[in-house]
Amino acid sequence: MNWLATNHILTAITIAPLVGAVGVLCVRKEAAKFIALLASAVSLLLTLKVWLAFDSAQTLMFEERWSWIRALNVDYRLGVDGLSVTMVLLTAIITPLALLAHWKQEKDVKLFFFLFLLLQSGMFGVFTALNFLHWFIFWELGLIPMYFLIKIWGAEERTYASFKFFIYTLAGSVAMLVAFGCLYLATGTFDFLELRQLASTGKLAGLVGNLITGINTQTGLHLTGVGMMTVLFWGTFLGFAIKVPIWPFHTWLPDAHTQAPTGGSMVLAAILLKMGVYGFLRIILPLYAVQVAANLNVLMFLAFASIVFGAFAALAQTDFKRLVAYSSVNHMGYAMLGIFTVVAGAHNVADVMNEKAAALNGAMLQMFNHGISAAALFFMVGVIYERTHTRNLAEYGGLRKIMPIYAGILGISMFSSLGLPGLNGFVGEFLIFKGAFPIVAGWTIAATIGLVVTGVFLLGMMQKVCFGPLNLKWTDLPDMTAREIFIGAVLMLFMFGIGIYPAFLTRVSNDAVVGLIKTVTGVLP
Repeated sequence: MNWLATNHILTAITIAPLVGAVGVLCVRKEAAKFIALLASAVSLLLTLKVWLAFDSAQTLMFEERWSWIRALNVDYRLGVDGLSVTMVLLTAIITPLALLAHWKQEKDVKLFFFLFLLLQSGMFGVFTALNFLHWFIFWELGLIPMYFLIKIWGAEERTYASFKFFIYTLAGSVAMLVAFGCLYLATGTFDFLELRQLASTGKLAGLVGNLITGINTQTGLHLTGVGMMTVLFWGTFLGFAIKVPIWPFHTWLPDAHTQAPTGGSMVLAAILLKMGVYGFLRIILPLYAVQVAANLNVLMFLAFASIVFGAFAALAQTDFKRLVAYSSVNHMGYAMLGIFTVVAGAHNVADVMNEKAAALNGAMLQMFNHGISAAALFFMVGVIYERTHTRNLAEYGGLRKIMPIYAGILGISMFSSLGLPGLNGFVGEFLIFKGAFPIVAGWTIAATIGLVVTGVFLLGMMQKVCFGPLNLKWTDLPDMTAREIFIGAVLMLFMFGIGIYPAFLTRVSNDAVVGLIKTVTGVLP
C-alpha cells in the first residue's frame, strides 16, 4: 500500500499546526516564532509530497476513513481530489509567508502565533474533510482565531470590524448547519460524496420529499419536496455567499481587511474567501444543481454585481488597504461567473462540455491566482504602513525614487491582479471569459465593464503610491528588507510561473472539473 496513504499524511498536514500551537504555548516568546514557522513548514513539506504524488486520474487520493460517531453514522473521512488539492497547496504556501510577515511581532507574541496555527489547521481541515460534521468543526475553527486576530491586533476600529466579521460569518454558518441537519434527517448521512451520489441519481430530492411528507402528516402543513430543496439550497448558499463574499453579502469584508493585521489580511484574502468558493464546488453544484439552474439569472446577477460594483467601490477608495479589499470582491465575482456557467443551458454551442470545462478550470485558477496576488498586495500595504503609519493614498507619491524594490514588487503584484498576459492573473480570467461567452454571452459582455474599471483603479493606485512628486516627509524611508524581499520573491515566483505554465494547476484540476460538470449536467432537465 502507498506509504503516503498508510501513514495518514492528510491528518499529519492538519495536525502539525495544532502540535505547533501547543509548542508555542510551552516555550519563551523568543522561541515561539521559530516553533510556529517550523510547524507551518512541516505542513508545507508534507503538502509538497502530496502534490508531487497526486494522480489527477484518481477520483480521490490519500483517503483516510474510519468510524467516528457510530450513533450518528459519522465517519472520520479525509481525502483530496482535483477540486481541493490546489487549495491545500495554497494554504501551505501562504501561511508561513504570513507568519514571516509578522516576524517583528512584539505584542502578545505567543497568543498571536498560537491563534495563527489554529487558523491554519482549520483551513487545512476544510479542504480535506469529506464529512459535514467533521468539516464544520474546521469551518468554525477558521472563524474564531480570525476574530481574535482582528480584535486584539487590529487597527483603531478593530472591535467593530471583528464583531461584524463574526456576526456575518456566524449567521451564514447557522443557516448552513440547519440545511445540513435537514439533509441528514432525510438521508441519514453527512458524507459529501455519498450525498453527491444520491443527488446524481435523483434520490436526494426524493428522500427530502419523503421527509416533508412525514412532516406534513404530523403537522398538517402543506410543504413540498421541491420547495424544501429550494429552501435548503438558499440556506447553504447563504453560508458560502457570505464567505466568498458575493454582493450584497460583502459588507463585512472591507472593514475586516482594513482593521486586520497584515498576516491576517493575507490569509483572509488568499484562503478564507476561497473556503466559500470551494463550498460551491464541493457542495452547492453537486447537491443543488437543479436549484442553481432554476435561479440562474438571479445568481448571474449577483456574480455580475460583485464584479462591477466591487470594481467601482474600489475605484472610490482613498484608503490603500480598503481599495485592495474591494478588489477581492471584484475578483471573486469572476470565479462565481465561471462556476454558475456550468448549469446554464447551451443549445447552440458546438462543444458545450469543452466551454464549461474552460469556465470552471478558469474559476479554479482564479481561486489560486487571486490567493497569490491578493496576499502580495496586502503584504505590500503592510510594508508601507509599517513605515508610514498611514494608508491614505493621497499622502504617498513618488516612492519609486526612494524605494525602487518596493515599487517593483508592488508593480508586478498589481499587474498580476490586473490580469496582464504572462502573469498568473491573466490565465484564469481568460478561461472564464472564453468558456462563459458562448454560453451566457449577455452576462459575460456586461462583466467586461469590471475589467476596464479594475484597470483604472489598480493603475490609479500605482500612480498615487509610486509616481509623481515625492512627499518630502517620506524622504528617509528605507526600502524593503531581505525578509520582506524573500516574501515578495516567493509570491512573484508563482505569478510568473503560473502565467507561463498554467498546466502546473490545470493538470491536477481538469479531470475533477470534467467529472463535476458531467455530474451536474446529468441531473439537469
